[in-house]
Amino acid sequence: MTRTSRTGPEVTYRARPRALLVAVAAAMAPTLLAPASAHAASHQARKKAAACIEVGSGETLELTETTTASCLTIEEGGAITVPDGYSLSLTVNGVETGSELAALTDGDGGVATAIAAGTYTGTVVLSVAEANELAYSTLTFPFRQAIYVDSDGVDESKSVPSDVLGGTVTDTGASGITLTSNGEAFNGVYVTGGGSYTLTDPTIAFDGNGRCDFIGYGASVVGTGSGTTLVLDGANISNVGVVRTAVIADATANVIVKNSTLHCADGVVPDEYPAAGTGDTRYMITVPWMLGLSGNVRTTNLLGTSTKASYINSSISSEKWGALSVDGGSYCTLTAINSTIANTGGQGYGSYAIGNVTEHFLGCTFDVGDYALIHWGASAHYGDSAKDAVSDLNDSLELGLTSAELSALPVRSTTVDAGRFMVLWYAAGSVTIDGGTQVNTGETAFVSKAVASTVTVDGSDGATVNAGNGVIFQLMDTDRPSSVTVSGHPWSSETTGTYTEPTGSPAKSSSWVTTSSQSTDSRATFTDIDLTGDFYNSVWGGGNASLQGQNLTLSFTRSTVEGVISASTAKHSVSILTKDSYREISEVTNTPSAVVNNGVLVTLGTGSTWTVTGTSYLSSLTLASDAAVTAPSGKTVSLTVGGTATAIEAGKTYSGALTLTVA
Repeated sequence: MTRTSRTGPEVTYRARPRALLVAVAAAMAPTLLAPASAHAASHQARKKAAACIEVGSGETLELTETTTASCLTIEEGGAITVPDGYSLSLTVNGVETGSELAALTDGDGGVATAIAAGTYTGTVVLSVAEANELAYSTLTFPFRQAIYVDSDGVDESKSVPSDVLGGTVTDTGASGITLTSNGEAFNGVYVTGGGSYTLTDPTIAFDGNGRCDFIGYGASVVGTGSGTTLVLDGANISNVGVVRTAVIADATANVIVKNSTLHCADGVVPDEYPAAGTGDTRYMITVPWMLGLSGNVRTTNLLGTSTKASYINSSISSEKWGALSVDGGSYCTLTAINSTIANTGGQGYGSYAIGNVTEHFLGCTFDVGDYALIHWGASAHYGDSAKDAVSDLNDSLELGLTSAELSALPVRSTTVDAGRFMVLWYAAGSVTIDGGTQVNTGETAFVSKAVASTVTVDGSDGATVNAGNGVIFQLMDTDRPSSVTVSGHPWSSETTGTYTEPTGSPAKSSSWVTTSSQSTDSRATFTDIDLTGDFYNSVWGGGNASLQGQNLTLSFTRSTVEGVISASTAKHSVSILTKDSYREISEVTNTPSAVVNNGVLVTLGTGSTWTVTGTSYLSSLTLASDAAVTAPSGKTVSLTVGGTATAIEAGKTYSGALTLTVA
């Protein structure tokens, strides 16, 4: 049965013309832009009001035009629909509410929303808007948004004006508005099609689940499309919910956030979601546990090709999972200047880097639960917000900062406080640390999972690295459990795999060379810095995990290092890693042991000294003419090469089976 409001007749939907005048959006007003006076009468004629709307069990009400009422009751088994090509949103007193996502296991992938049964009282607005359906992989997501902007400005026919409270809305920007939602998968501001839009001092608070942060379904703001520029200045965004992301930048857009505060907190995961999660990005709503993390919302995501997202003088925090993410894109640029990046729930990362992204962190403060950076192939730089560096980024990234804004930004150094690790590498890529950057980790500073990682630390302006467990660099086998396909789900895989630590001793590879540098080496270069801590290479090799071997190549210039530098055997506290032991991933202890397929090549450049604190096994040692190898006070260090005692002399290179012992 189809019926209309009990107090008003059904009306035929007519497409709303684009409004032309700038206006102030009144509280709970049904329009974003006030109509020109010539259109006022027709605008008023389109408004339909009802005292109360009731939909009984088993009944379906089809709305063809936006309708207002003082109350709405939907009994269990009742439904409200709109014609194909349109979307339905409910606001009560200016708050989007009632929208309920379908189950993930539904045939449409769980992306559809419906108004939940219940009674809603107040200023009730049922908004019928033109559909904004967006494809991602095999799914189509029916976006609904408070404000839709394209190259011509605000398109009210695709917007839900009744969710916009206060402030001013124009075709080029909005100021002082409030957007609130306690429904699911409702978006705030969606800017696309080459449009430019500035949000000044918006307040956005969403409480309820989103569905997919690989397209931004349910995000507070989305900037997407070639030529699109979205600026947030003075924003306050606070969301609670599964993948209820604050800011999405996608598809070559340029998104700039300044003087803003963004925070996202976890929601309640749907019952039908697999406990082990999935790596299928169409459905992935929790962080993959194989990263050693938990959580179900990241505050930002950067997607697409050559997309740019920049955060200036802002605070970006997540409860867990991640604060700044680049995922599902390629050749993007993520920038943070004089900003705070944090996790508030004891787990999480500061940034995630994948797809040859470039990341800049200048003058930032990291206070993160686990990692400052998870590295899947990128170039990342941590340094000072020096005037010339910021000015260069302002030009190259089209940040739009005025000379006054540039002048007002103080020069700051970056500080990284990470609960576990500074960087975790899963793919080849580089990290540069310079200026006055201070790195402090609860555990190992740098962890590389058998990839060609590169870290360069320049301490000439005061940069430091302090590892809480005394290990500065750990090169190790990947211990990331693989995904296992489980039938009976709409998603392609469920992450139920395990990692089993090898036993016995590694077989010596006949093809791997440990005594000279190889293109796949993991490398670390330190200049003008004093270091205290150990360096280990525990890669198994010999065909284990299809890897014949990997070397750790270390270079020190005008630096001192005090610790063990050695090949090693690494052990987890448990031999099999599963979801139940996800926090043990990356957690190993080392026993120095002779080189097999895990070469360690050390170059002590000019002005450098290595104070050896324990037995160390190398495959190559090169000393500059003024470099030295010493032992702690009151002890001596000795070297054997292939078991033969050998004097350690400046200006020489030693290779083979090197053992340094301290007595």
